[in-house]
Amino acid sequence: MKTNKMGSGMVSGFLGTLTTEERTLLHLLDNQLPENNWEAPMELTQAGISAAVHVQRKHVPRTLKRLQEQDFLNTTSRHVPGARQRRRVYSLTPEGRERALSILNRIKAVPVQSDGTTVLLESLLTSSKNTLESLAHIDEHMKVHSEPVMSPVSHPEGSASLDAQAGEALVRRMFARAWQDGRITKDEQLLLNEVVDFLGMHPDRVRRLSNEARREINAPPPEEIYLEMLRQALVDGVIHEEEEALLRTVQIAFDIDSETHERMLREALEKPYISPELEAYRSVLKTAMIDGIITNDESAMLETLRLKTGISEQEHAMLLAELQDKVEG
Repeated sequence: MKTNKMGSGMVSGFLGTLTTEERTLLHLLDNQLPENNWEAPMELTQAGISAAVHVQRKHVPRTLKRLQEQDFLNTTSRHVPGARQRRRVYSLTPEGRERALSILNRIKAVPVQSDGTTVLLESLLTSSKNTLESLAHIDEHMKVHSEPVMSPVSHPEGSASLDAQAGEALVRRMFARAWQDGRITKDEQLLLNEVVDFLGMHPDRVRRLSNEARREINAPPPEEIYLEMLRQALVDGVIHEEEEALLRTVQIAFDIDSETHERMLREALEKPYISPELEAYRSVLKTAMIDGIITNDESAMLETLRLKTGISEQEHAMLLAELQDKVEG
């Protein structure tokens, strides 16, 4: 199967050949909204979708908006177990279901290597396991493994995608800050709960991050954590309502006044967050430019990398101009 240009370069294995939108449709096909029920499962919230499709929460609104524009999604508010207030949840329209089924049928016909023999992917899909969980066992060479190639943050163990690792790093830094005085206060616990809930992270994974932070306490200043959160919230150019609520909670907990917030907001806008995939591409581009010229072979390699990671021509041009400025400077 050809890697789609819009696929997430941060997602390993076969799942990385599917776009975020395709993974979202497959997830919602497996997790349908209960009819005539005031409750809905966490899997249908932005946090649940984010965890299942291996994409950081801040990227999810854009994906959902694109799917809604294609009339593939319905949205409503329901009570979600464990949440203090009603949450926005998503479900497939008839058109969305039809599109999800066509993606599933295409996937079923893909040949994979299982225990040394070639079988159709369809034979790996069972009704007891979600489609994305089954696909997570297939690597980029179409070989099936007994353990997942990667696990969503909603699972206790396993390696998360590069994208989700940024969320893990943030939680670990917050724990390091909280553990600095040897104990986590009730207020600190409430704040951590808000962040963990926002990311859709499994409690056992959170416990592991807490223990890691406790063992190697290297507490960053609160302002540094807040600036990192601002940068991540601004990745899509706008701070969404849920992100704003979370930032307000952190602002109060870390005693960050409005003047400091404004200063850090300006800094976050001037020096935006660079995603791991863009940082990796920047590094490769820098290497290619060491001799001052990008050869045809290097140019072809860079184009392949852009296709694989979904980096746009505009982002390439921006990085190129930045690196050329540094050389000339």
